[in-house]
Amino acid sequence: MQVQSSSQTNWLRSYYFARAIFSIAWVAAAVAVGAHPAIAAILLIIYPAWDAIANLVDARANGGLKVNPSQSLNVAASTVMTIVVILAVMKDNHAVLAAFGIWAILSGLLQLYTGVRRWRSYGAQWAMVLSGAQSTLAGGFMISQSLGAQMPGILDIAPYASFGAFYFLVSAIWLTVAANRGAGAKA
Repeated sequence: MQVQSSSQTNWLRSYYFARAIFSIAWVAAAVAVGAHPAIAAILLIIYPAWDAIANLVDARANGGLKVNPSQSLNVAASTVMTIVVILAVMKDNHAVLAAFGIWAILSGLLQLYTGVRRWRSYGAQWAMVLSGAQSTLAGGFMISQSLGAQMPGILDIAPYASFGAFYFLVSAIWLTVAANRGAGAKA
């Protein structure tokens, strides 16, 4: 395994903490005020837009979009999904849930690939690999739910974001523990 510098590891740890905090805040907002259609629509649009921005910033911090093809694709997919969600919220919640399901599958596969690729350099990526795999499965579930008769809502997407927060938090903590162990071994 090729180990990255401590500044690169610190960046990734901070990035994972930021992603976890955003997702926790998003879920809290979805639960607290997501029953209001206009606020739910804004939250649903913000989620993939944030993912696009976060992937762009992370890719740039790690050599750019050209050397991070899975993140480049994730930026594109999340940007397109932001537009699709804008259109879907004007149609109905079934369309929104189906769109999120498709996006969860695609972004999950891309996150899985990124986690496997980063494992060589950073280690501690098992949670990101699991997150990518679970996102893919959750996407299939969301698509199946979108075909049902019951009207879905933002709370049908909140568990997906909750698991994302959990995996980003676990990854950040795991990198923190690994860095502290490494610093202790050098002392």
